Amino acid sequence: MYVAVKGGEKAIRNAHKLMAKRRRGDTSVPSLTLEQIAQQLSHAVARVMGEGSLYDEMLAALAIKQARGDLIEAAFLMRAYRTTLPRFGYSQPVDTAKMLVERRVSATYKDLPGGQVLGPTFDYSHRLLDFALAAEEDGLEKPAETARVEDDSMPRVTDLLGDEGLMEPDPITDEDAPVGDLTREPLSFPADRDLRLQNLARGDEGFLLALAYSTQRGYGRTHPFAGEIRYGEVEVEFFAEELGFAVTLGTIKVTECQMVNQFKGSAKTAPTFTRGYGLVFGQVERKAMSMAMVDRSMRWQELGEEPSAPAQDVEFVLSHSDNIQATGFVEHLKLPHYVDFQAELDLVRRMRGEWFEKRRQEEEKGDAAREAAE
Repeated sequence: MYVAVKGGEKAIRNAHKLMAKRRRGDTSVPSLTLEQIAQQLSHAVARVMGEGSLYDEMLAALAIKQARGDLIEAAFLMRAYRTTLPRFGYSQPVDTAKMLVERRVSATYKDLPGGQVLGPTFDYSHRLLDFALAAEEDGLEKPAETARVEDDSMPRVTDLLGDEGLMEPDPITDEDAPVGDLTREPLSFPADRDLRLQNLARGDEGFLLALAYSTQRGYGRTHPFAGEIRYGEVEVEFFAEELGFAVTLGTIKVTECQMVNQFKGSAKTAPTFTRGYGLVFGQVERKAMSMAMVDRSMRWQELGEEPSAPAQDVEFVLSHSDNIQATGFVEHLKLPHYVDFQAELDLVRRMRGEWFEKRRQEEEKGDAAREAAE
């Protein structure tokens, strides 16, 4: 640590004071409130909640404010806080089929039961800076018009394909079988799909996006169709043993993505579609889609495929997708390594001395050989 340096403790205290000053900025400008961050920077809040493994919009807003907008640092703060919270059990599996849908799109079927619901999205914007937002009063235009959904049922696209036998069936799992928990136990290999999905759900969005892109370019056997992307509220339930039934704890907003991939089949399985799955906190569609593509790539073994790309290497993906771990290992290089560097410095100096001595001896031998030849 820097406290090993003379005056280090005082320097660190002053650095913290300077950080607080820079975080506040010009005191003539009103300070950001947590409500403003939570309401107006919802995408950043959702990312921090997901990568911080804790669903709480106000805490995520506080972490973003404290981290001066550094989302990885904010996620780090969320994880650190989460470790202080008591744990009284696990919720029931979230039923996304009962989601109160705010957005639902499919790239595979134009006409779906329940229809396509665009909801809030950047997909059709022109990516032009809106200078009206720079005004003090960035009033909204007329309220958005919403169409009435004639069919309230919104079956999943994968279920529609499954009815025709074109989609691989959902895996049959034992409800009493233990489920891995990365927040309680360190990651170990081989990792089953439950651990893989947990790891991806709280993995770094940029890393997963890069891996997903690589799979589309031939490094991972996926060029999928977006079967369905849906965003909305789902209920979180907890089974209370003393009551004998599940009670609702509240609602959370999630994005679910089902990617549809082709599968050529095998000697025992007819050609069909396979799936990749993504589920994340908030409206973070880019990450949900990336997660689904990487999930499908890592399923190569169960589908009898040959691995040929980084995105299919489970140990590589899971070991490097966590930005909190990556941050710690990279940023520890800023800490003093004086003894290590001195050892390396002495080694390089000695190697250079030996190299120059060897060159000198070779030159002397060459000179002697030329004199003898003359």
